[in-house]
Amino acid sequence: MLAFVALPTRAQVQAAAKATAELKVGQLLTDAAMLGLNGPTRHLSDFRGKALIINVWASWCGPCRQEMASLERLAWQETSESFVVIGISTDDSAALARQLLRQTNATISHFIDSKLQLETMLGASRLPLTVLVNANGQIVDKVYGAQQWDGPEARARIGRAFGRQSSASR
Repeated sequence: MLAFVALPTRAQVQAAAKATAELKVGQLLTDAAMLGLNGPTRHLSDFRGKALIINVWASWCGPCRQEMASLERLAWQETSESFVVIGISTDDSAALARQLLRQTNATISHFIDSKLQLETMLGASRLPLTVLVNANGQIVDKVYGAQQWDGPEARARIGRAFGRQSSASR
């Protein structure tokens, strides 16, 4: 007699992973390798020592596309303190993500999350998601939805999150 074993669906596995692995505000960012879309593969730990703004997006996401230019402008603003702005695509296709980066003339580093590891860890249940991480690797804020990141309200939020007047570097 053959026994039927019900295996969990991909959606069930993803939901279970999200329920157990999402990092909350106040927790330390765990290390992960990130496959480069417009540059080399890096690790999250490579950014330790600098404040980090992580934008999670997808090429099919209208609000994600809407805020990308403001993140670029934010990354290029000059002041005395610095942080790094990076993007993480949740696209299934690296080719589609790269196509969008070419169309938008992206200069900040972007990576692809093909195995849902970063999406799960950061809690990207909806897009876009921007995660602010202090220089010690602690998540200090999560912002869902498109923002005008180079505008005064967002700059004030970044300053409060990082405890100082903020600026950006690539």
